This record gives sequence, C-alpha cells and structure tokens, in this order.
Amino acid sequence: MERSYLSAEELATALRGGEVTSLELTEEAIARIELDDKAINAICVPDFDRARAAAQRADQARARGEDGPLLGIPVTVKESYNIAGLPTTWGMPENRDFVPAADAEQVARITAAGAVILGKTNVPYMLQDIQTFNDIYGVTNNPWDHARTSGGSSGGSAAALAAGFGALSLGSDIAGSLRTPAHFCGVYAHKPTLGLASTRGMVPPHAPALPSPHDLAVVGPMARTVRDLTLLLDIMAGPDPQTLGIAYRLALPPARHDRLADFRVLIIEDHPLIPTGSAVRTALDDVAETLTRNGARVDRHSPLLPDLTEAAILYVELLTSFAAAGFPLERYEQIRAQAAQLDPTNRGYDTAWLRGPAFTHRDWIRADNLREQHRRQWRELFTEYDIVLCPITPTPAFPHDHEHSLGERLIDIDGSPHPFHNQLAWAGVATMPGLPATAIPAGRSPEGLPVGVQLIGPMYEDRTPLRLAELLEREIGGFQPPR
Repeated sequence: MERSYLSAEELATALRGGEVTSLELTEEAIARIELDDKAINAICVPDFDRARAAAQRADQARARGEDGPLLGIPVTVKESYNIAGLPTTWGMPENRDFVPAADAEQVARITAAGAVILGKTNVPYMLQDIQTFNDIYGVTNNPWDHARTSGGSSGGSAAALAAGFGALSLGSDIAGSLRTPAHFCGVYAHKPTLGLASTRGMVPPHAPALPSPHDLAVVGPMARTVRDLTLLLDIMAGPDPQTLGIAYRLALPPARHDRLADFRVLIIEDHPLIPTGSAVRTALDDVAETLTRNGARVDRHSPLLPDLTEAAILYVELLTSFAAAGFPLERYEQIRAQAAQLDPTNRGYDTAWLRGPAFTHRDWIRADNLREQHRRQWRELFTEYDIVLCPITPTPAFPHDHEHSLGERLIDIDGSPHPFHNQLAWAGVATMPGLPATAIPAGRSPEGLPVGVQLIGPMYEDRTPLRLAELLEREIGGFQPPR
C-alpha cells in the first residue's frame, strides 16, 4: 500500500526508524491533495505553509531525541474546530471572514502531541446535514463515487481519509456526524461517551470557547484503522483542564474482553421508524456470522432493550431543543406559537421536530429525567451484553440532494421512499443516552459502495467497542482505498 494510505502507527514507526522525515510525508500529502482534491473537495482550508514549518520542527525535535505519539504525522481537522489564524465559518457565508485567535482544546492537544495539521475539512451549513456542502466551499464528493455524498457533518474528514489526505482527522457528532461519513466512505470513527473529550473551541463562529459541556454533542477521532482511532482517542480524552481537569484524571477501564469468543452481542436490525436496506442488512449478517463462527454469543432480541420509538422521540426533542437555543428570539417565538397549536396528547416522532425547539426549561428537565431512565435501562442491558450492533443509516451513500430541505427530502431504501430525517433515529440510539459507538467498515453494496455498522458500548467503557472493532478488523478486513 502506498505511503499516503499507511496508518499513523505505521508512519510513526517509519519516522522513528529514520526511513522517512516528517517533511517528506507532509510534501507527499500536499502533492496528493493538490492532485486529487480538485474532484473530491475535502480540504476546504489548506494550511500548507504552516504544515511544512510544523514538519520541519518535528524533524528537528526528533533529531534531538524527542518523540511524541503524533510527532510528524500529517492530519486534518474538521472546519468547525477553531484553529488560530484560519477561518471558522461552519459553512455560513456571513461568517466567511471570522478568524479565531486561539486553538480549540483538541487542536492544542494534537499539536502538543506533534501532529502536522494539513488544513481544515469541509462541513455542511451550520453542521446540520448528513451531506457536506455549503455556499462558501462547495460540495464534498464521496471518493468512491463522486455523484454521491461523503456524509456529514464530518464528511470532509471522512473523504480526506478515504482519499489518503493525512492519517487521522478530528470530527464531531451529534446526529451521526462521525459515524455516517465513516460508513459512507469506508473508514473508522469513534463517537466517545458524552463528556469524555473536551469540546472547548469546537463552537460556532463568534461564540465564546467556553469549557462547558454540550448536550448530546461530542468530538471524536476518525482514522483508517482501529488502533489509530484508539491512539487519537487517548490524546483527545480527558477532562478540560480549566474545569474538571483541576481535580480529576481520566481512568478509562480496559475492554471487557480480548477474544471474540468472550463477547456477548445484541444485534438490532430493525427500527420501528424506518426499514433497513438490503445492503446494510447483509453487512450486519456478515458481522454476525463472523462473531458466531469465532464463538461469540449473538442474540437478535432482548426484553432489556429500551423502547426504540420512545428513545427516538426523546432524542429529537433534546436535539432540536439544543439547536433552537441559539435561534433569534423572533424565530423562537414563532416556533412556540406553532407548537402551541399541537395536540398536547400527540407526543410522536413527527411532532417532536416541532415540539422540541419550543421547549421550556421545565420541558427540558422532564426530558432529561426520562433520558436518565433510559440510561438505567441501558446499564441493565449491558450487564447481559457487552455490545449492541446496529445500522448507522439504512443505506450506503446516496446521490447528492441539494435541492430540498431536510424536511422535504426522501431517502430511497430498496426502491421505496421514506422520510429523510427518520434515518437519524439510528444515530440517536447511542447519542441520546450518551453511549460510545464505533463505526466500522463491514462490506460493500452491490454497487461497490462501502457499508458500515456501529458497535455501541456501555457508558465510559469506550475501550470495549474499540477492542471488538479491532478484533473484527482482523477477521473481516478493514479500510480499502477507493477503486
């Protein structure tokens, strides 16, 4: 495999052995981006001059006998992270000229670990889509099929990894934004347990970079191997040094098991709100067969599973309440007036999209208490199982659709149209309770597109889904460059 597709772990070994310099790796990555990114458009804010300077500093540090987990490794960062001196727009034209003065906490962490940042990766407008396009930077195409989306909102990061533009990338996730692009582009991603990694500085333009937790939203690693995911998570995880980090230190428990045969896995194939397409169902079955063949316990039904419909409704209420907190007062009052017309007894999935943005604090407290009840159910389930295996979305990457709003779009599942936003229910399975979830490549569709699945683990036991992902990577294969 050519060097652009080597893992961060392999590149670090080559750097430590003197086989290559960081500057050579950086120049190779820049050359590849300049050649191939015209068609993909993953890197929306290149930072090549500073990358070269950082690579030279890394080589000088290594010559002095220094080392670091990412020393000299070329990486990319999602556009939504603040990087001093580079624009942070979140795809919003009105913020085209906003340039933050300080790095986000996670940018500071990877820089301290020695990473060479090649630039920032493209995002959808306000990060609010599972496609990646905006009026500033344009459309990011899927490296496997340029007529299809790379996913969103970390679509630029997933496309960059699939195309060989750096070994790692920083992403974020509130509605599958790490997992969906990984699934569509055939790479790996990990949505950490809520609060495990500091989100400071991964904020909208002009918003203060405060060390406050974001409800539902997390930041997390993306990579082409599971070991690289774990490497980057170990750098990202841990309390913010301005708050909890003053008193607490991270102590993630080890994975529950080290052999496939010891894992207990519950598979969820179907969701009450949306069918699972045949390509994704085949991938789930293939993973299940691999687990069974290696002696793992695999079940497809359990009375311990929380109610998926209620969970999806609660997820949408919390998600839209969080999003609406930043709306202008006039818009919020309009939403409240519309919500007041709803039947108060109709607490369904469709009405949740209207009711959630109008939440009062009293409403949110009620929803948060209900979430805690779901968390208790998940804790009980994870006494019987170690992992829940399920879809990320019902289909592989779909053709670009930039003509319709989210509420107007439809998703084609095996020839049948369904409401586009219903597929977010799969993202919410892990997001609403704050559980860790690892997205892994699990096969190809009949059209040759990547198909991924997610491994959901117990809260704060992120190493358990990561370990199972690593074991499965050895059995079913992992990332392959687009053909």
